Amino acid sequence: MSSAMQAQPLRKIVIVGGGTAGWMAAAPLARLFRHGGGGHRCEVVVVESPEIGTIGVGEATLPPIRAYNDTLGLDGADFIRRTKATFKLGIEFKDWGRIGHRFFHGFGDFGPPIANRPAWSYWLRLQGSGGMPSYEEWSTATVMARRNRFQLPRGDQASAANAYSFAFHFDAGLYAAYLREYAIAHGAQRIEGTIVDAERRPEDGFVAAVRLRDGRRIDGDLFVDCSGFRGLLIDGVMKSPFEDWSHWLPVDSAQAVPCARVEPLTPCTVSAAKPAGWTWRIPLQHRTGNGHVYCSAYTSDEEASRVLLQGLDGPALDTPRQLRFTTGRRREAWVKNVVAIGLSSGFLEPLESTSIQLIMDGVGRLVELLPHRDCAPALAAEFNRRMARQYESIRDFIILHYKLTQRDDSDFWRHCAAMAIPETLQHQIELFRSSGRVAIHDPDSFLDASWASIYLGNGLRPQAHEPAADLLEEPVLREHFRRVRAAIDGTVNAMPAHGDFVARVLDAMAREEAAAA
Repeated sequence: MSSAMQAQPLRKIVIVGGGTAGWMAAAPLARLFRHGGGGHRCEVVVVESPEIGTIGVGEATLPPIRAYNDTLGLDGADFIRRTKATFKLGIEFKDWGRIGHRFFHGFGDFGPPIANRPAWSYWLRLQGSGGMPSYEEWSTATVMARRNRFQLPRGDQASAANAYSFAFHFDAGLYAAYLREYAIAHGAQRIEGTIVDAERRPEDGFVAAVRLRDGRRIDGDLFVDCSGFRGLLIDGVMKSPFEDWSHWLPVDSAQAVPCARVEPLTPCTVSAAKPAGWTWRIPLQHRTGNGHVYCSAYTSDEEASRVLLQGLDGPALDTPRQLRFTTGRRREAWVKNVVAIGLSSGFLEPLESTSIQLIMDGVGRLVELLPHRDCAPALAAEFNRRMARQYESIRDFIILHYKLTQRDDSDFWRHCAAMAIPETLQHQIELFRSSGRVAIHDPDSFLDASWASIYLGNGLRPQAHEPAADLLEEPVLREHFRRVRAAIDGTVNAMPAHGDFVARVLDAMAREEAAAA
Protein backbone atom coordinates (compact mmCIF):
# COMPACT_ATOMS: atom_id res chain seq x y z
CA MET A 1 0.00 0.00 0.00
CA SER A 2 1.46 3.38 -0.96
CA SER A 3 2.22 6.18 1.49
CA ALA A 4 -0.34 8.32 -0.34
CA MET A 5 -3.00 5.67 0.34
CA GLN A 6 -1.95 5.46 4.01
CA ALA A 7 -2.49 9.17 4.48
CA GLN A 8 -6.02 9.18 3.11
CA PRO A 9 -8.44 10.48 5.74
CA LEU A 10 -11.55 8.70 6.90
CA ARG A 11 -14.65 9.37 4.84
CA LYS A 12 -17.22 7.49 6.90
CA ILE A 13 -17.41 6.09 10.43
CA VAL A 14 -20.17 3.57 11.07
CA ILE A 15 -21.24 3.00 14.68
CA VAL A 16 -22.96 -0.36 15.08
CA GLY A 17 -25.56 -0.03 17.80
CA GLY A 18 -27.09 2.93 19.60
CA GLY A 19 -27.76 2.94 23.33
CA THR A 20 -25.42 4.58 25.81
CA ALA A 21 -22.20 3.36 24.16
CA GLY A 22 -23.26 4.14 20.59
CA TRP A 23 -24.38 7.69 21.27
CA MET A 24 -21.49 8.40 23.64
CA ALA A 25 -19.25 7.51 20.70
CA ALA A 26 -21.29 9.40 18.12
CA ALA A 27 -21.57 12.71 19.99
CA PRO A 28 -17.86 13.66 20.19
CA LEU A 29 -17.11 12.23 16.74
CA ALA A 30 -19.95 14.24 15.18
CA ARG A 31 -18.74 17.36 16.97
CA LEU A 32 -15.17 16.75 15.79
CA PHE A 33 -16.17 16.55 12.14
CA ARG A 34 -19.00 19.07 12.21
CA HIS A 35 -17.04 21.82 10.51
CA GLY A 36 -14.74 19.53 8.55
CA GLY A 37 -11.40 20.62 9.95
CA GLY A 38 -8.91 21.46 7.19
CA GLY A 39 -11.65 21.15 4.59
CA HIS A 40 -12.13 17.47 5.43
CA ARG A 41 -15.52 16.06 6.27
CA CYS A 42 -16.29 12.60 7.56
CA GLU A 43 -19.74 11.11 7.87
CA VAL A 44 -20.72 9.66 11.25
CA VAL A 45 -23.51 7.08 10.91
CA VAL A 46 -25.21 5.19 13.75
CA VAL A 47 -27.07 2.01 12.85
CA GLU A 48 -29.60 1.38 15.60
CA SER A 49 -31.97 -1.54 15.77
CA PRO A 50 -35.49 -0.91 17.07
CA GLU A 51 -35.65 -4.54 18.21
CA ILE A 52 -32.78 -4.47 20.69
CA GLY A 53 -33.09 -2.77 24.05
CA THR A 54 -30.20 -1.42 26.10
CA ILE A 55 -28.90 -3.14 29.23
CA GLY A 56 -29.32 0.01 31.31
CA VAL A 57 -27.61 -1.36 34.43
CA GLY A 58 -25.13 1.48 34.83
CA GLU A 59 -26.89 4.61 35.99
CA ALA A 60 -24.15 5.72 38.37
CA THR A 61 -20.97 7.39 37.14
CA LEU A 62 -17.51 8.59 38.18
CA PRO A 63 -16.34 12.24 38.27
CA PRO A 64 -14.70 12.26 34.79
CA ILE A 65 -18.20 12.16 33.24
CA ARG A 66 -18.24 15.90 33.95
CA ALA A 67 -15.23 16.43 31.67
CA TYR A 68 -16.96 14.43 28.92
CA ASN A 69 -20.10 16.58 29.21
CA ASP A 70 -18.02 19.76 29.33
CA THR A 71 -16.09 18.77 26.20
CA LEU A 72 -19.40 18.49 24.35
CA GLY A 73 -20.44 21.86 25.73
CA LEU A 74 -23.55 20.47 27.42
CA ASP A 75 -25.44 22.85 29.67
CA GLY A 76 -25.19 21.47 33.22
CA ALA A 77 -28.68 22.38 34.36
CA ASP A 78 -30.26 21.16 31.12
CA PHE A 79 -28.40 17.86 31.48
CA ILE A 80 -29.68 17.44 35.05
CA ARG A 81 -33.25 18.15 33.98
CA ARG A 82 -33.25 16.02 30.83
CA THR A 83 -31.65 12.94 32.39
CA LYS A 84 -33.40 13.16 35.80
CA ALA A 85 -29.94 13.36 37.33
CA THR A 86 -28.90 13.65 40.96
CA PHE A 87 -25.44 14.20 42.41
CA LYS A 88 -23.13 11.44 43.57
CA LEU A 89 -20.37 11.84 46.16
CA GLY A 90 -19.36 8.18 46.24
CA ILE A 91 -20.58 4.74 47.30
CA GLU A 92 -21.70 3.60 50.73
CA PHE A 93 -20.85 -0.06 51.34
CA LYS A 94 -23.01 -1.97 53.81
CA ASP A 95 -22.11 -5.41 55.22
CA TRP A 96 -18.96 -5.67 53.09
CA GLY A 97 -16.04 -6.96 55.13
CA ARG A 98 -18.37 -8.02 57.93
CA ILE A 99 -22.09 -7.94 58.68
CA GLY A 100 -23.20 -4.77 60.43
CA HIS A 101 -20.26 -2.70 59.19
CA ARG A 102 -20.43 0.13 56.71
CA PHE A 103 -17.87 2.38 55.06
CA PHE A 104 -17.82 5.01 52.35
CA HIS A 105 -15.72 5.25 49.18
CA GLY A 106 -15.91 8.99 48.53
CA PHE A 107 -14.68 11.18 45.70
CA GLY A 108 -11.78 12.98 47.30
CA ASP A 109 -9.02 12.49 49.85
CA PHE A 110 -8.89 12.23 53.65
CA GLY A 111 -7.68 15.74 54.28
CA PRO A 112 -4.95 17.74 52.52
CA PRO A 113 -1.53 16.11 52.05
CA ILE A 114 0.98 16.64 54.84
CA ALA A 115 4.61 17.13 53.78
CA ASN A 116 3.65 15.76 50.35
CA ARG A 117 2.40 12.51 51.83
CA PRO A 118 -1.28 11.42 52.05
CA ALA A 119 -2.98 12.46 55.27
CA TRP A 120 -4.19 8.95 56.02
CA SER A 121 -0.54 7.85 56.44
CA TYR A 122 -0.32 10.22 59.42
CA TRP A 123 -3.74 9.10 60.64
CA LEU A 124 -2.39 5.55 60.79
CA ARG A 125 0.43 6.72 63.04
CA LEU A 126 -1.88 8.61 65.41
CA GLN A 127 -4.49 5.88 65.38
CA GLY A 128 -1.85 3.52 66.69
CA SER A 129 -1.44 5.61 69.85
CA GLY A 130 -5.20 6.04 70.33
CA GLY A 131 -7.72 8.82 70.53
CA MET A 132 -8.37 9.23 66.80
CA PRO A 133 -11.87 9.08 65.28
CA SER A 134 -12.42 7.19 62.01
CA TYR A 135 -10.29 8.31 59.08
CA GLU A 136 -13.59 9.00 57.25
CA GLU A 137 -14.12 12.09 59.44
CA TRP A 138 -11.49 13.79 57.25
CA SER A 139 -13.26 12.94 53.98
CA THR A 140 -15.45 15.89 53.03
CA ALA A 141 -17.40 13.76 50.55
CA THR A 142 -18.14 11.15 53.23
CA VAL A 143 -19.34 13.70 55.79
CA MET A 144 -21.54 15.36 53.13
CA ALA A 145 -23.08 12.04 52.10
CA ARG A 146 -23.76 10.95 55.69
CA ARG A 147 -25.60 14.23 56.30
CA ASN A 148 -27.33 14.26 52.88
CA ARG A 149 -25.79 17.63 52.00
CA PHE A 150 -24.57 18.92 48.65
CA GLN A 151 -23.30 21.97 46.84
CA LEU A 152 -20.82 22.45 44.03
CA PRO A 153 -17.17 22.79 45.08
CA ARG A 154 -16.28 26.46 45.62
CA GLY A 155 -13.16 28.62 45.78
CA ASP A 156 -9.74 28.59 44.14
CA GLN A 157 -7.71 27.99 47.31
CA ALA A 158 -7.67 24.48 48.78
CA SER A 159 -10.27 24.24 51.55
CA ALA A 160 -13.02 22.02 52.94
CA ALA A 161 -15.37 23.71 50.45
CA ASN A 162 -13.60 22.10 47.48
CA ALA A 163 -11.84 19.06 48.95
CA TYR A 164 -14.17 16.68 47.13
CA SER A 165 -15.35 15.80 43.67
CA PHE A 166 -18.69 14.53 42.42
CA ALA A 167 -20.35 12.56 39.66
CA PHE A 168 -23.97 11.90 38.73
CA HIS A 169 -26.72 9.35 38.93
CA PHE A 170 -28.90 9.51 35.83
CA ASP A 171 -31.35 7.55 33.74
CA ALA A 172 -29.12 5.83 31.17
CA GLY A 173 -31.93 5.62 28.61
CA LEU A 174 -32.61 9.36 28.89
CA TYR A 175 -28.88 10.10 28.66
CA ALA A 176 -28.59 8.06 25.46
CA ALA A 177 -31.58 9.93 23.99
CA TYR A 178 -30.05 13.26 25.05
CA LEU A 179 -26.75 12.43 23.31
CA ARG A 180 -28.59 11.13 20.24
CA GLU A 181 -30.30 14.48 19.88
CA TYR A 182 -26.95 16.22 20.32
CA ALA A 183 -25.13 13.99 17.84
CA ILE A 184 -27.79 14.39 15.16
CA ALA A 185 -27.79 18.16 15.67
CA HIS A 186 -24.03 18.05 15.05
CA GLY A 187 -24.36 16.11 11.80
CA ALA A 188 -24.53 12.45 12.77
CA GLN A 189 -26.94 10.28 10.80
CA ARG A 190 -29.18 7.67 12.39
CA ILE A 191 -30.19 4.64 10.34
CA GLU A 192 -32.80 2.36 11.86
CA GLY A 193 -32.35 -1.27 10.97
CA THR A 194 -31.12 -4.67 12.08
CA ILE A 195 -27.70 -5.84 10.88
CA VAL A 196 -27.71 -9.39 9.59
CA ASP A 197 -24.35 -9.68 7.83
CA ALA A 198 -20.98 -8.01 7.28
CA GLU A 199 -18.96 -7.81 4.08
CA ARG A 200 -15.14 -8.02 4.27
CA ARG A 201 -12.50 -6.89 1.80
CA PRO A 202 -10.68 -9.96 0.50
CA GLU A 203 -7.30 -8.21 0.23
CA ASP A 204 -6.89 -7.26 3.91
CA GLY A 205 -9.88 -8.59 5.89
CA PHE A 206 -11.20 -5.11 6.73
CA VAL A 207 -14.96 -4.75 7.10
CA ALA A 208 -16.23 -3.03 3.96
CA ALA A 209 -19.91 -2.78 4.84
CA VAL A 210 -22.74 -4.12 6.98
CA ARG A 211 -25.96 -5.34 5.47
CA LEU A 212 -29.39 -4.80 7.02
CA ARG A 213 -32.31 -7.19 7.09
CA ASP A 214 -34.17 -5.11 4.50
CA GLY A 215 -31.24 -5.42 2.07
CA ARG A 216 -29.64 -2.01 2.58
CA ARG A 217 -25.84 -1.92 2.49
CA ILE A 218 -24.00 0.52 4.79
CA ASP A 219 -20.37 0.95 3.79
CA GLY A 220 -17.65 2.64 5.85
CA ASP A 221 -13.94 3.07 6.54
CA LEU A 222 -14.01 2.61 10.31
CA PHE A 223 -16.58 0.55 12.24
CA VAL A 224 -17.22 1.13 15.95
CA ASP A 225 -18.86 -1.91 17.52
CA CYS A 226 -21.30 -0.76 20.19
CA SER A 227 -23.58 -3.78 19.83
CA GLY A 228 -23.34 -4.82 23.48
CA PHE A 229 -22.75 -8.39 24.60
CA ARG A 230 -23.51 -9.59 21.06
CA GLY A 231 -20.23 -8.17 19.73
CA LEU A 232 -21.56 -8.31 16.17
CA LEU A 233 -18.29 -7.28 14.54
CA ILE A 234 -15.53 -7.71 17.14
CA ASP A 235 -16.69 -11.25 17.91
CA GLY A 236 -18.90 -12.26 14.99
CA VAL A 237 -16.51 -11.05 12.27
CA MET A 238 -13.08 -10.40 13.78
CA LYS A 239 -13.23 -13.31 16.27
CA SER A 240 -11.25 -11.40 18.92
CA PRO A 241 -10.77 -13.88 21.81
CA PHE A 242 -12.55 -13.21 25.09
CA GLU A 243 -10.60 -13.53 28.34
CA ASP A 244 -12.92 -15.04 30.96
CA TRP A 245 -12.29 -13.63 34.46
CA SER A 246 -15.14 -15.40 36.24
CA HIS A 247 -12.68 -17.48 38.33
CA TRP A 248 -11.76 -14.17 40.02
CA LEU A 249 -15.15 -12.47 39.78
CA PRO A 250 -17.73 -15.27 39.99
CA VAL A 251 -20.95 -13.22 39.96
CA ASP A 252 -22.69 -13.93 36.65
CA SER A 253 -26.28 -12.71 37.02
CA ALA A 254 -28.22 -9.59 37.86
CA GLN A 255 -31.79 -8.48 38.30
CA ALA A 256 -32.82 -4.84 38.03
CA VAL A 257 -36.02 -3.10 39.10
CA PRO A 258 -37.03 0.53 39.72
CA CYS A 259 -39.01 1.63 42.74
CA ALA A 260 -40.73 4.85 43.78
CA ARG A 261 -38.51 7.67 45.03
CA VAL A 262 -38.41 8.14 48.79
CA GLU A 263 -37.08 10.98 50.94
CA PRO A 264 -34.46 12.09 51.61
CA LEU A 265 -32.83 12.23 48.18
CA THR A 266 -29.38 10.85 48.99
CA PRO A 267 -26.20 11.98 47.18
CA CYS A 268 -24.59 8.54 46.98
CA THR A 269 -24.95 5.05 45.59
CA VAL A 270 -25.51 2.29 48.15
CA SER A 271 -24.06 -1.20 47.75
CA ALA A 272 -25.20 -3.78 50.30
CA ALA A 273 -23.51 -7.18 50.43
CA LYS A 274 -25.88 -10.17 50.40
CA PRO A 275 -25.34 -13.92 50.94
CA ALA A 276 -24.51 -14.57 47.24
CA GLY A 277 -23.60 -11.10 45.92
CA TRP A 278 -24.71 -7.52 46.49
CA THR A 279 -27.48 -5.04 45.77
CA TRP A 280 -27.32 -1.50 44.43
CA ARG A 281 -29.49 1.53 45.15
CA ILE A 282 -29.26 4.56 42.83
CA PRO A 283 -31.50 7.57 43.62
CA LEU A 284 -32.83 9.61 40.68
CA GLN A 285 -35.23 12.54 40.60
CA HIS A 286 -38.20 10.47 39.50
CA ARG A 287 -37.45 7.01 40.86
CA THR A 288 -34.82 4.85 42.53
CA GLY A 289 -32.87 2.28 40.51
CA ASN A 290 -32.23 -1.03 42.26
CA GLY A 291 -30.51 -4.25 41.37
CA HIS A 292 -29.10 -7.48 42.74
CA VAL A 293 -25.82 -8.81 41.32
CA TYR A 294 -25.21 -12.42 42.34
CA CYS A 295 -23.54 -15.73 41.58
CA SER A 296 -25.98 -18.31 40.20
CA ALA A 297 -23.85 -21.15 41.61
CA TYR A 298 -24.74 -20.04 45.15
CA THR A 299 -28.38 -18.95 44.88
CA SER A 300 -31.43 -19.33 42.66
CA ASP A 301 -33.01 -16.64 40.51
CA GLU A 302 -36.15 -16.89 42.65
CA GLU A 303 -34.22 -16.30 45.87
CA ALA A 304 -32.25 -13.48 44.26
CA SER A 305 -35.51 -11.80 43.26
CA ARG A 306 -36.87 -12.19 46.80
CA VAL A 307 -33.74 -10.57 48.28
CA LEU A 308 -33.96 -7.70 45.79
CA LEU A 309 -37.65 -6.94 46.31
CA GLN A 310 -37.43 -7.34 50.07
CA GLY A 311 -34.71 -4.67 50.20
CA LEU A 312 -36.57 -1.92 48.30
CA ASP A 313 -37.36 1.23 50.25
CA GLY A 314 -40.30 2.18 48.02
CA PRO A 315 -43.01 0.37 46.02
CA ALA A 316 -41.64 -1.56 43.00
CA LEU A 317 -42.56 0.07 39.69
CA ASP A 318 -42.00 -3.05 37.56
CA THR A 319 -41.02 -6.69 37.81
CA PRO A 320 -37.29 -7.52 38.07
CA ARG A 321 -35.50 -7.80 34.72
CA GLN A 322 -33.04 -10.68 34.40
CA LEU A 323 -29.50 -10.26 33.02
CA ARG A 324 -26.71 -12.80 32.45
CA PHE A 325 -23.05 -12.00 31.86
CA THR A 326 -19.50 -13.29 31.94
CA THR A 327 -16.86 -11.02 33.43
CA GLY A 328 -13.83 -10.44 31.22
CA ARG A 329 -12.58 -8.54 28.19
CA ARG A 330 -11.67 -8.89 24.55
CA ARG A 331 -7.97 -9.59 24.17
CA GLU A 332 -7.99 -6.96 21.42
CA ALA A 333 -10.76 -4.35 21.33
CA TRP A 334 -9.40 -2.83 18.09
CA VAL A 335 -8.85 -5.28 15.24
CA LYS A 336 -8.15 -3.99 11.71
CA ASN A 337 -10.86 -1.34 11.16
CA VAL A 338 -13.22 -2.48 13.93
CA VAL A 339 -13.10 -0.85 17.38
CA ALA A 340 -15.25 -2.31 20.17
CA ILE A 341 -16.53 0.10 22.81
CA GLY A 342 -18.78 -0.69 25.76
CA LEU A 343 -20.07 -4.18 26.50
CA SER A 344 -18.79 -5.51 23.18
CA SER A 345 -15.22 -4.91 24.47
CA GLY A 346 -15.71 -6.47 27.89
CA PHE A 347 -17.75 -6.49 31.08
CA LEU A 348 -16.96 -5.69 34.70
CA GLU A 349 -19.74 -5.78 37.25
CA PRO A 350 -21.00 -2.29 38.13
CA LEU A 351 -19.75 -2.39 41.74
CA GLU A 352 -17.67 0.79 41.32
CA SER A 353 -19.73 2.41 38.54
CA THR A 354 -17.09 1.81 35.86
CA SER A 355 -19.30 0.78 32.92
CA ILE A 356 -19.92 4.28 31.56
CA GLN A 357 -16.36 5.28 32.51
CA LEU A 358 -14.95 2.51 30.28
CA ILE A 359 -17.19 3.66 27.42
CA MET A 360 -16.05 7.24 27.88
CA ASP A 361 -12.36 6.32 28.04
CA GLY A 362 -12.68 4.07 25.00
CA VAL A 363 -14.27 6.89 23.04
CA GLY A 364 -11.64 9.35 24.27
CA ARG A 365 -8.80 7.09 23.18
CA LEU A 366 -10.42 6.51 19.81
CA VAL A 367 -10.66 10.27 19.24
CA GLU A 368 -7.06 10.69 20.39
CA LEU A 369 -5.79 7.85 18.18
CA LEU A 370 -8.16 8.47 15.27
CA PRO A 371 -6.64 6.70 12.26
CA HIS A 372 -6.41 7.39 8.56
CA ARG A 373 -8.24 5.04 6.26
CA ASP A 374 -5.53 2.38 6.56
CA CYS A 375 -6.03 2.03 10.34
CA ALA A 376 -2.33 1.75 11.12
CA PRO A 377 -1.69 -1.32 13.32
CA ALA A 378 0.43 0.71 15.76
CA LEU A 379 -2.61 2.84 16.65
CA ALA A 380 -4.66 -0.28 17.36
CA ALA A 381 -1.82 -1.71 19.45
CA GLU A 382 -1.64 1.44 21.59
CA PHE A 383 -5.42 1.54 22.04
CA ASN A 384 -5.44 -2.13 23.04
CA ARG A 385 -2.52 -1.68 25.45
CA ARG A 386 -4.19 1.15 27.33
CA MET A 387 -7.63 -0.45 27.41
CA ALA A 388 -6.15 -3.74 28.65
CA ARG A 389 -4.25 -1.96 31.42
CA GLN A 390 -7.40 -0.13 32.51
CA TYR A 391 -9.62 -3.20 32.43
CA GLU A 392 -7.09 -5.20 34.45
CA SER A 393 -6.59 -2.46 37.03
CA ILE A 394 -10.34 -2.04 37.55
CA ARG A 395 -10.69 -5.84 37.66
CA ASP A 396 -8.19 -6.02 40.51
CA PHE A 397 -9.85 -3.11 42.34
CA ILE A 398 -13.20 -4.92 42.23
CA ILE A 399 -11.71 -8.27 43.27
CA LEU A 400 -10.23 -6.47 46.30
CA HIS A 401 -13.72 -5.78 47.66
CA TYR A 402 -14.43 -9.53 47.75
CA LYS A 403 -11.03 -10.88 48.77
CA LEU A 404 -10.70 -8.81 51.93
CA THR A 405 -13.97 -10.08 53.38
CA GLN A 406 -14.08 -11.37 56.94
CA ARG A 407 -17.54 -12.87 56.32
CA ASP A 408 -17.97 -16.63 56.64
CA ASP A 409 -21.76 -16.74 56.85
CA SER A 410 -22.31 -18.21 53.37
CA ASP A 411 -20.59 -20.49 50.88
CA PHE A 412 -20.20 -17.56 48.50
CA TRP A 413 -18.23 -15.40 50.94
CA ARG A 414 -16.12 -18.34 52.08
CA HIS A 415 -15.26 -18.95 48.43
CA CYS A 416 -14.30 -15.30 47.92
CA ALA A 417 -12.05 -15.24 50.99
CA ALA A 418 -10.23 -18.41 49.88
CA MET A 419 -9.99 -17.84 46.12
CA ALA A 420 -6.72 -17.26 44.29
CA ILE A 421 -6.24 -13.72 42.98
CA PRO A 422 -4.04 -12.13 40.27
CA GLU A 423 -0.37 -11.67 41.20
CA THR A 424 -0.71 -7.95 40.52
CA LEU A 425 -3.38 -7.60 43.21
CA GLN A 426 -1.57 -9.91 45.62
CA HIS A 427 1.43 -7.57 45.45
CA GLN A 428 -0.75 -4.50 46.07
CA ILE A 429 -2.40 -6.07 49.14
CA GLU A 430 0.90 -7.23 50.63
CA LEU A 431 2.50 -3.82 50.06
CA PHE A 432 -0.30 -2.09 51.95
CA ARG A 433 -0.48 -4.72 54.67
CA SER A 434 3.24 -4.55 55.37
CA SER A 435 3.96 -0.84 54.95
CA GLY A 436 0.78 1.21 54.48
CA ARG A 437 1.81 2.12 50.93
CA VAL A 438 -0.44 2.02 47.87
CA ALA A 439 0.74 0.73 44.47
CA ILE A 440 -1.01 2.11 41.39
CA HIS A 441 -0.75 0.07 38.17
CA ASP A 442 -2.89 2.34 36.00
CA PRO A 443 -2.90 6.13 36.54
CA ASP A 444 -6.06 6.36 34.40
CA SER A 445 -8.04 4.28 36.91
CA PHE A 446 -8.60 4.45 40.67
CA LEU A 447 -5.84 6.27 42.59
CA ASP A 448 -4.32 6.17 46.10
CA ALA A 449 -7.25 7.50 48.14
CA SER A 450 -9.67 5.05 46.52
CA TRP A 451 -7.45 2.04 47.18
CA ALA A 452 -6.87 3.19 50.76
CA SER A 453 -10.63 3.56 51.21
CA ILE A 454 -11.28 -0.06 50.23
CA TYR A 455 -8.31 -1.43 52.22
CA LEU A 456 -9.26 0.44 55.40
CA GLY A 457 -13.01 0.11 54.89
CA ASN A 458 -12.73 -3.67 54.74
CA GLY A 459 -10.63 -3.76 57.90
CA LEU A 460 -7.11 -4.18 56.52
CA ARG A 461 -4.77 -2.32 58.90
CA PRO A 462 -1.10 -2.05 57.91
CA GLN A 463 1.49 -3.66 60.18
CA ALA A 464 3.55 -0.46 59.93
CA HIS A 465 3.12 3.11 58.72
CA GLU A 466 5.49 5.08 56.53
CA PRO A 467 8.62 6.27 58.42
CA ALA A 468 8.04 9.78 57.03
CA ALA A 469 4.92 10.02 59.21
CA ASP A 470 7.16 9.98 62.31
CA LEU A 471 9.07 13.11 61.34
CA LEU A 472 6.45 15.55 62.66
CA GLU A 473 5.69 16.08 66.34
CA GLU A 474 2.55 14.33 67.52
CA PRO A 475 0.90 17.38 69.18
CA VAL A 476 1.36 19.40 65.98
CA LEU A 477 -0.20 16.60 63.93
CA ARG A 478 -3.16 16.19 66.28
CA GLU A 479 -3.86 19.90 66.19
CA HIS A 480 -3.71 19.85 62.39
CA PHE A 481 -6.23 17.00 62.22
CA ARG A 482 -8.49 18.76 64.75
CA ARG A 483 -8.56 21.96 62.71
CA VAL A 484 -9.22 20.17 59.42
CA ARG A 485 -12.04 18.14 60.97
CA ALA A 486 -13.61 21.29 62.43
CA ALA A 487 -13.40 23.04 59.04
CA ILE A 488 -15.14 20.11 57.33
CA ASP A 489 -17.83 19.97 60.01
CA GLY A 490 -18.63 23.68 59.73
CA THR A 491 -18.52 23.73 55.94
CA VAL A 492 -20.83 20.74 55.53
CA ASN A 493 -23.33 22.01 58.09
CA ALA A 494 -23.70 25.19 56.04
CA MET A 495 -24.55 23.26 52.85
CA PRO A 496 -28.14 22.72 51.67
CA ALA A 497 -29.76 19.31 51.68
CA HIS A 498 -29.04 17.39 48.48
CA GLY A 499 -32.70 17.29 47.47
CA ASP A 500 -33.01 21.04 48.03
CA PHE A 501 -29.93 21.71 45.89
CA VAL A 502 -31.31 19.64 42.99
CA ALA A 503 -34.64 21.48 43.29
CA ARG A 504 -32.83 24.84 43.21
CA VAL A 505 -31.03 23.92 39.99
CA LEU A 506 -34.29 22.92 38.32
CA ASP A 507 -36.19 25.95 39.66
CA ALA A 508 -33.50 28.38 38.47
CA MET A 509 -33.65 26.88 34.98
CA ALA A 510 -37.45 27.10 34.90
CA ARG A 511 -37.31 30.77 35.91
CA GLU A 512 -34.74 31.52 33.20
CA GLU A 513 -36.91 29.85 30.57
CA ALA A 514 -40.01 31.70 31.77
CA ALA A 515 -38.18 35.03 31.63
CA ALA A 516 -36.96 34.29 28.08
CA ALA A 517 -40.41 33.24 26.85
